[in-house]
Amino acid sequence: MGLDMRAAVSWEATVFAEGDERSCADVAMDRYADGDDVAFEVLYDELAPRLYRYALRETHSRSASEDVVQQVLLQMHAARARFARGAAVLPWAYAIARRLLVDGRRHAARWASAGDRVALVEVASGGVAADDALDGRRREAELERDLSSLPAKHREAFAMVKLEGLSIADAAAVLGISEGNVKVRVHRAAEALRTADARRRREP
Repeated sequence: MGLDMRAAVSWEATVFAEGDERSCADVAMDRYADGDDVAFEVLYDELAPRLYRYALRETHSRSASEDVVQQVLLQMHAARARFARGAAVLPWAYAIARRLLVDGRRHAARWASAGDRVALVEVASGGVAADDALDGRRREAELERDLSSLPAKHREAFAMVKLEGLSIADAAAVLGISEGNVKVRVHRAAEALRTADARRRREP
């Protein structure tokens, strides 16, 4: 995005000099909220790949996923002056993406017909051996099938914690439920997935 490297180096040096123990994304969001446009480049690098993978898992469409990322960042830009300094930015970004995806499901046909549908394993398996890629696709299909059979609330909590890597607290903030509820839903989802996998292994 045309980031001035000298500005980026200066910005990063300032962050480390301050000894801020929060994530780079959190520090960048604080600075961006205060009008530091250079911080947006850091924020983008920290958030965009994660949001893209999350959206891709939900839509299986590159173009739809790119649109979700763009819309999240646009909404964050529009609301940046109201961002609570010191707050964690990741739950906020995921919450925006989740709302966009929930709304997008009402128009899911445009995802299915996008012409750029992609198996998630293609994103992670570039350059691997053919046998490994095939095994990855099989496992991906099995996981998707098992996940789709779960109650929506259990599937969503599991995805946030186990697939997106959010903490229990952050997942609770995204989903708007208590941390205890997140733990229960993740546990039930994991148990159901283990049961489905064990049943599949017993089949001839």
